[in-house]
Amino acid sequence: MTGGRPASRPGLREVRAGLPEELGSAVDAFERQLDVERGLSAHTVRGYVTDVVSLLAHLAAAAGDAGLGGLDLQVLREWLSAQHSTGRSRSTLARRTASARAFTAWAFKAGLLPSDPGPRLAVPSRPRKLPPVLRADQADQAMSASASGAEQGDPVALRDHAVVEVLYATGVRVAELCGLDVEDVDRERRVLRVIGKGDKERVVPFGLPADEALGRWLHSGRPKLVRDPSNSALFLGVRGGRLDPRAVRRTVHDALGAVGGAPDMGPHGLRHSAATHLLEGGADLRSVQELLGHATLATTQLYTHVTVERLKAIHDRTHPRS
Repeated sequence: MTGGRPASRPGLREVRAGLPEELGSAVDAFERQLDVERGLSAHTVRGYVTDVVSLLAHLAAAAGDAGLGGLDLQVLREWLSAQHSTGRSRSTLARRTASARAFTAWAFKAGLLPSDPGPRLAVPSRPRKLPPVLRADQADQAMSASASGAEQGDPVALRDHAVVEVLYATGVRVAELCGLDVEDVDRERRVLRVIGKGDKERVVPFGLPADEALGRWLHSGRPKLVRDPSNSALFLGVRGGRLDPRAVRRTVHDALGAVGGAPDMGPHGLRHSAATHLLEGGADLRSVQELLGHATLATTQLYTHVTVERLKAIHDRTHPRS
């Protein structure tokens, strides 16, 4: 790999072990494209590569010496059928289909395939599950419980209160939250500079409660946890390093555990709740898409189904002819 980078992450080398050299080299090149050129997360890269290794192992067994050039629509369908026969869920099959199509598109552009069979591979239908969300009053109770815990001025409690307020106020992803630096916060304008998926930058506003929680954390909490003055991370762990996503998940679970009847959810649940409450409050879909950093409007449209389901539930409970 260029620039002194390893050819593949250690865990992924194990995944592709046993592939013929030509196919293994193709996997390495595909991984570089996902990592360096597209800037995908390590978790996403591993998912793509693991799926493609499974596909190419099937190709090696089915096509023998044909090499990568033997990867056609029939092989793709046989591989997907084999996945289905082992009891893979529809969502897993849909993901593996997407991985295969991404690989064949790349291989065709790279001149490794004479044509791209991927677009003709049918994507199994994927059931859309409505994400659990908090009611607005439950979100308010969770924020109040967190604020109550921070009243004594404990730095960790101050941090945790700021964390849940920012997550709910902005709808940022947990990785985006943990990646924030102090300089990314503009309290005068009440906006965050967020680096999202694919290293795309966006500006996200937040309200007065989040601003007040951030102010208390920055002035009274963070100085007690920071060990290295050069550490620029906005949120810190108890040892002074950048806050870990697992700690954020525990924080959210604790905050919601104080609310009777609230669904059990993590940071992504607060993101879902923020989006739903924005739409219920009258925000337009395009604005919510931009705030959340969704690449396509179709992803954001899921939340319109959530709000419709809520309206139907209210109608069923209250209308005399429901």
